[in-house]
Amino acid sequence: MPHPASPYLAEGPRVGIRHFTYEDGAEFTARVRESRELHRPWLFPPDSAAAYTAYAGRLIEDRTKAGFLVCAKDGGGALVGYININNIVQGAFRSGALGYGAFAHAAGRGLMREGLDLVMDHAFGMMGLHRLEINVQPGNAASIALARACGFRLEGYSPDMLFIDGAWRDHERWAITTEMRGPR
Repeated sequence: MPHPASPYLAEGPRVGIRHFTYEDGAEFTARVRESRELHRPWLFPPDSAAAYTAYAGRLIEDRTKAGFLVCAKDGGGALVGYININNIVQGAFRSGALGYGAFAHAAGRGLMREGLDLVMDHAFGMMGLHRLEINVQPGNAASIALARACGFRLEGYSPDMLFIDGAWRDHERWAITTEMRGPR
């Protein structure tokens, strides 16, 4: 008997990853609104239909970006978070910068760790990237713990790196390469 096609680009025991679609807007923005306390002051993902459409459009249409939704395999594929690869550069550099956020109902359960592992496999495999970087505000302990747990190494500190919530914010730079990750 044939198996139904998976809706995911990759899947682990508890989550699958797939690309953003415009149709995900209602669930995504509802999850963002439920997660404001978790996200602040670190993240400000889109929380309205118009903002989501613009955000998703950039991830869908811009070849220097790739957006992935992390979905629970139980519970009908509910969104548990998102991981984006921004500033994708090919050629000799073959690199991208990661951004991510968990949704409050799924935080602290290891689902984003599983999702980030899947995204790294996809980035280093199908996308042909060599290096991924995460820039994290020093006080964001949960994000730093995720980077560390997935094998990223601390490479440096960048004062006034990104403009977030009305001010230039310092960031730690974490990175991983295909060699650091090893064979999978």
